[in-house]
Amino acid sequence: MRHAYGLDEAAEKYRDKAAQLAAGVLAPNAAKVDETASFPEAGVAALAAQGFFGLTVARPLGGVGLGPRAFAAVVEELAMGCSSTAMIYVMHVCATQAIASGEKLAGRDHLLGQIAAGKHLTTLALSEKGSRSQFWAPVSKLVAHGRDFRVSAQKSWVTSAHHADSFVSASQKPGAASPLESTCFLVHPKSPGVRFPAQFNGLGLRGNDSAPVTLEDYAVAAGDLVSAPGEGLKTELEVVLPWFNVGTAAMSNGLARAAVAATAKHLAETGFEHSDSRLRDLPTLRARLAQMAIRTEQSRALLNYTIGEVEAPSETTPLFVLETRAAALEAAADVTDLAMKACGGAAFSRHLGVERLFRDARAGWVMAPTVDHLHDFLGKALTGMPLF
Repeated sequence: MRHAYGLDEAAEKYRDKAAQLAAGVLAPNAAKVDETASFPEAGVAALAAQGFFGLTVARPLGGVGLGPRAFAAVVEELAMGCSSTAMIYVMHVCATQAIASGEKLAGRDHLLGQIAAGKHLTTLALSEKGSRSQFWAPVSKLVAHGRDFRVSAQKSWVTSAHHADSFVSASQKPGAASPLESTCFLVHPKSPGVRFPAQFNGLGLRGNDSAPVTLEDYAVAAGDLVSAPGEGLKTELEVVLPWFNVGTAAMSNGLARAAVAATAKHLAETGFEHSDSRLRDLPTLRARLAQMAIRTEQSRALLNYTIGEVEAPSETTPLFVLETRAAALEAAADVTDLAMKACGGAAFSRHLGVERLFRDARAGWVMAPTVDHLHDFLGKALTGMPLF
């Protein structure tokens, strides 16, 4: 059967590996990760050991060299097992792509080799307390210090904050006329000037170790610049955002698929002893399950089309990149809501795992760019207005 994302043999191989990893490692630990808000150590270690860290890293550097189709398929499978692990992985790949784009980043190829070898976990640290979910408008400013720079910033909710080996961050360039004149740079979290002032205790994605990070007069070497000075927004929009939107859309689709599977299993296996019937015999519940399946496959189809746009960019590519994330987030929220209703008390009592999917599906709604931002950007694009 042809995969929804049109995978070739190499991509299918990694999708299959991801499905096995999700079923064998992620899913058995997902409930505990959620309950204790603990980092999914076993899942992340398995991703590193099985070559997933370097999925999109070029082959000459030791990576697998696959593209957004394989990435989407892998993330979708991971999300079906543990969405906290999937979120960690999405951020890792997005930051890896940003690093790969850094033509003047010192030691870039060595770092990508370390990532491909499973020895380096990276992530994004873009949003700030002062500009909240408007990650494209940092309030922090780089200050020239000879050839290098210094910066103080309050970064908000960095995934894998206490576990990542590097962060791709951004601040305004020295003398910037507006927050849009930013520069992306690499942060080494074990260096002086990096603090972690709080822990994460969220409603969903509770194991992704998302925490605020404070940079206090942090030293940024000239060789740590990921983008050219003042061109951080270009890196964010042309590199990070497409990969982030594809990845988070795939994660939402994975959550929706998991909800459909859990609901179908519950309806087929659970019933009424007094009438010797099952829940699937009720037309209302079958109809809800059908709605869930239709909405899920619609979202997957849009993501597939969007990946094609990313692979062969056109003037409509930005529009579909925005649309696919919004559609997937909305679909996952609706599908998991229907799952809660279809499964009834069994879902609310948590033993089906549907309630966790319901909460995890809502985390993406407020993650930058939020659904409100996506709708606003789409409205601007459709009416010929500039996004910023």
